[in-house]
Amino acid sequence: MATPRFIFMGTAPLAAVSLRVLLQSDCGRVEAVVTQPDRPKGRDLKLQPSAVKEVALAAGLPVMQPEKARDPAFVEQLRGWRPDLIVVAAYGQLLPQSLLDIPPHGCLNVHASLLPRWRGAAPIQWAILAGDKETGVTIMKIDAGLDTGDMLTTVTTPILDSDNAQTLHDRLAQLGAELLVQTIPLYLAGQIRPRPQPAEGVTYARKLTKEDGRLDWRQSARELWLKVRALNPWPGAYAYLSEGGPMIKIWEAALEPAGGGVPGQIVSAGKQGLCVACGEAALRITALQKENGRRMDVGAFLAGHPLQAGQFLA
Repeated sequence: MATPRFIFMGTAPLAAVSLRVLLQSDCGRVEAVVTQPDRPKGRDLKLQPSAVKEVALAAGLPVMQPEKARDPAFVEQLRGWRPDLIVVAAYGQLLPQSLLDIPPHGCLNVHASLLPRWRGAAPIQWAILAGDKETGVTIMKIDAGLDTGDMLTTVTTPILDSDNAQTLHDRLAQLGAELLVQTIPLYLAGQIRPRPQPAEGVTYARKLTKEDGRLDWRQSARELWLKVRALNPWPGAYAYLSEGGPMIKIWEAALEPAGGGVPGQIVSAGKQGLCVACGEAALRITALQKENGRRMDVGAFLAGHPLQAGQFLA
């Protein structure tokens, strides 16, 4: 068989890892890359390229950045490349059937969950939020639905108590990239038969918003601990130093079995942590950041913002 020709579609850092590993492999030749348009980022809102675009430009690859993947002019442009396979990872848009029909071997997607659990935009965060013990990556054939296509291969990894969304993302990005380059040759050789996803166990990982990060102290300490980990680094778990007071972003926390107090009440404050009563047990905050301030450990924070037992966080 002639060397397979690929188009790669992706945007987020997870996708950049897949592209980098794919370029280093002997699976085939990446002809061009499709990624989302440059977006404003940072305090000065300067346009910034996606992580995938940076990898593509460093490799000297042509880059296409349509505003909408369903744009007929873009679909025709893509058709002109005559790819054997389109590889997709964290691209950020649903792909139209007209695009899916272009490559003779279809479109493969690197999805960061064990499908059908956590279809959708934020599978890594929702796996932690739900308290799942393990997650993984599924290589699947894309169809017109939301992560509903047939599965090719999977790899699993435990979710550790020490994991947050960033550490789990980085591990899944590498596992997914390695699984991708193992899967493609077997798939193109007809040695892997796509299998439908189970009808049972479907869950959806909706896109997260900043508002999802607000801590409700009436919830159990375990629920809030999962939220702190799942939303680190974005959108971040947060509370307020008092009702109507300044916001604090909570970077790290631990479970404190001994509760006491009413939800939101500071039980103790010291270098070992800021212990806050919850609906059940207590949350010990160990790293935090005042709005427009810098991240610091709790000892440094309390030196500048003295808090005492009996006070309340909102």
